[in-house]
Formats: sequence, C-alpha cells, structure tokens
Amino acid sequence: MNNFEKEAVNIAQKWNEEGFNKRDKTICVKYLHFPHIRLWDNKFSVFSKQEFLKGFDDQTEKLIKEGWHHTVTLGIKSIQSNKNKVHLLLTQSRRDKNNNEYHRFETLWIVTKIEGKWGIQFRSSFLNASSQVSGQQL
Repeated sequence: MNNFEKEAVNIAQKWNEEGFNKRDKTICVKYLHFPHIRLWDNKFSVFSKQEFLKGFDDQTEKLIKEGWHHTVTLGIKSIQSNKNKVHLLLTQSRRDKNNNEYHRFETLWIVTKIEGKWGIQFRSSFLNASSQVSGQQL
C-alpha cells in the first residue's frame, strides 16, 4: 500500500472511530469534503456542510431508535488509487450496546485530496437502515 492509500484509509478510520461512533459533528466534518455525495437506494444525495450538520442530530436519534451503539469497520482496502483520489471498499458492521451485530454492509468511499487535504467526498452503501438522512436528492 502506497502513502496516499494509507492516508485515505487513515481518514476513513478516523471518520468512523472519532467522528461517527462518538457522534462528533466537528470531527465528521473535518474528514469530509463538500459537496459531499451519497448514493443510497439508487438516488444521489448532495450535502453542503450546513445540510450535513442540519441532519446530524436527526441521524443520531434514528441510530438510537434502531438500537445502534457503534459501527465496526471489519475490512477496508484500496481498490483504485492515484495521488489525489482513492477508492476504498469497506465492510461495516453496525452493533448494539452488547456488541451484537445487527447489520453488515459493503460501502464504497471515494477519498479525494483537495488543496492538500484528504477528505471523504463520496459514499455509496448497500445499507437499508432507518438512520439514513437525505440531503438534496438528484
């Protein structure tokens, strides 16, 4: 694995562990690029920073209602890359407070380097969960 792939993997891990799992908006935003794009249920959602932050608390409530406690990254690998863009394939596991898996899914993340900063710009998941929050749909 080359250095830019390592950087992209590191960004993905930090986003999940320090941001998403701790429900820390500041950390999540730090590791994203905007506009941020999600492909879910065959629809594109495009988020500005403000839209992402606006939906964050709603997503937290939905996660709690579905029994979520944390998400474990079971696998992460680079499948395509160059010095400014890395495609990552992740296997994620949503877990309850007893660490029981209740949902496992594959997700493709595109991590880009813009103005010297690495950030997640695109996510496409095979996720069917109540916690999905939509931005502007295209």
